[in-house]
Amino acid sequence: MSNKPRSPGRHFLQIPGPTPIPDPVLRAIDQPVIDHRGPAFQKLSKRVLEKVKAPFKTKNPVIIFPSSGTGGWEAALVNTLSPGDKVLMFETGQFASLWNTMAKSLGLKPEFIESDWRIGADPAQIKERLKADKNHEIKAVCVVHNETASGTTSPLQEIRQVLDELKHPALYFVDAVSSLASIDLRHDEWGIDVTIAGSQKGLMLPAGLGFNAISQKALEASKKSGFAKSYWSWADMLANNANGFFPYTPATNLLYGLDVALDLLEQEGYDRVFARHRRHGEATRRAVVAWGLEVLCKDPKYYSPVVTSVLLPPGHDADAFRAIALENFDISLGTGLGRVAGKVFRIGHLADTNDLTILGALSGVEMSLELAGIPHKKGGVQAAINYLAEQAKNPSHKLAAAE
Repeated sequence: MSNKPRSPGRHFLQIPGPTPIPDPVLRAIDQPVIDHRGPAFQKLSKRVLEKVKAPFKTKNPVIIFPSSGTGGWEAALVNTLSPGDKVLMFETGQFASLWNTMAKSLGLKPEFIESDWRIGADPAQIKERLKADKNHEIKAVCVVHNETASGTTSPLQEIRQVLDELKHPALYFVDAVSSLASIDLRHDEWGIDVTIAGSQKGLMLPAGLGFNAISQKALEASKKSGFAKSYWSWADMLANNANGFFPYTPATNLLYGLDVALDLLEQEGYDRVFARHRRHGEATRRAVVAWGLEVLCKDPKYYSPVVTSVLLPPGHDADAFRAIALENFDISLGTGLGRVAGKVFRIGHLADTNDLTILGALSGVEMSLELAGIPHKKGGVQAAINYLAEQAKNPSHKLAAAE
């Protein structure tokens, strides 16, 4: 037992994932383990495999791996491509960089469009590169929908339009690990071939489930893939899933939780979920601007509804600031990653949260800025309050987009 005094109330987990888990989901996970070869599991599995299509907005299969989102990355690549294939990626932040590193380690040949991490994937730059690919050597375009390291969101539909306009046959892969069930994503309508996700963000679960939503085009490509695979094999998964089972031991208790989490999302309504995230993102950015600090994402077109990365003034250590916030106000803020380590802190505003949660988190940040001696103006929390109160006056505010 720790000698540290207990902190009353709930800890403010304001990182961009893992996110706080709703009590009904926690209760669902806390059930006895059952036989994963028996009829009770088969019933659970079939129900979840059908229901999980809803957040992806797909009628096609969604494969669930006992893994993190990183496993979903690998599964997408090795099931559809072959060693030596060229893939096009865009440097939106740390996670795009890690996906690029994985592609290299697997023997693929990624072309990485570099950026300063302050914008999402730029359709114009992607178009320029694909237009030059006269022989269609690029076999896949890989985009991180929401980059939590930089607080940027990429315009997936515009990128799909680029592929269609050029009639380029490349597969379209989307990392939706931090955007699924938080930002509108339409797997079928937007012609995405593999959508990759994880359980610990918008789905409001612990880490441990990785997802691949797949198109018919991706499924056809998997029949020609030259990569050896076993654990990540779609063919094995799909064959077993058809009967309600898995080719190896599944994460049964997380499937219990997923079953309930999907119900909670349906009860709120996905349009309301997306509007809530937009509203909280806008409230957070208004607070940052009022403090006189700088949002890392420099173009409003790419603002993230799920996380805001905040630049501290030169000479101030963002990790030291985060430590002060945790010690004094029991709030966890996201650390800066990669090239922005020590320069930014991140405020997560996603998953199971509401207006008062966001205002409490912003209050903790404002008080921490004062304690840390970081130059700032007063009134960031009040700016957020004013915005949220104004939104609440509109009877349809829960569906209103943040302008």
